[in-house]
Amino acid sequence: MSKKYILRIYRGHPGHQYWEEFQLDLVPSENVISALMRIQRSPINKNGERVTPVVWEAGCLEEVCGSCSMLVNSVPRQACTALIEPIIQQAKSPIITLAPLTKFPLVRDLIVDRSIMFENLKKVRAWLETDGTYSQGPGPKISPEKQKILYSLSKCMTCGCCSEACPQVNKNSPFMGPAPISQVRLFNSHPTGRSQAAERLSPLMKAEGISGCGNNQNCVRVCPQNIPLTDSIASISRDVTKQMLRDLFSFPERDE
Repeated sequence: MSKKYILRIYRGHPGHQYWEEFQLDLVPSENVISALMRIQRSPINKNGERVTPVVWEAGCLEEVCGSCSMLVNSVPRQACTALIEPIIQQAKSPIITLAPLTKFPLVRDLIVDRSIMFENLKKVRAWLETDGTYSQGPGPKISPEKQKILYSLSKCMTCGCCSEACPQVNKNSPFMGPAPISQVRLFNSHPTGRSQAAERLSPLMKAEGISGCGNNQNCVRVCPQNIPLTDSIASISRDVTKQMLRDLFSFPERDE
């Protein structure tokens, strides 16, 4: 006789959300996305009623795109790497709850609108200006130690897990969250990006910037890519202070 478990899903649309349960056979090595796909093919709930298929977002299915973020047993994570058996074993319960992230506008079921994260990346100019750099010759060499740090920072998927876990990201606070701050560190540490460092730091001097961090450190605990977010916040906090002094006293910026 096959073992069974229950997916308890908080679904619906803005203004009308409800819990619905689906009973499934336990399949070895299955992840949450695979379980949702089975429900999609046969959307029959625990009561034997045929319902509308559950909707969610997914892309790469290998923890790279960041689109399948959701709350799995109240923990923000990627559904594609959330394996059913270990979750059941850890919770010591055959019931797994799935819910949409709460810090972003709900679209439907498990899909939320993370547009605010991408708008915040625009505010901090999270890109490299490459126009004209081809005529300046090769750039300076980057040490292996610094390359390792830059690679770690570059793995951000804009998945929203850090913002979901951060108590400072809420409807009453303008704080933009840890992800864009870490991206400022990434691009300001790059030899090409350093020339726009002041422009990236400027938005972080406002209420939505670095002062909004409460140092709760939940962000680094839930990051799927193990990005050193708290290190980035500490580093950028120092840089913001230096930039404020430069702006105040018109000190020229020095390479560090």
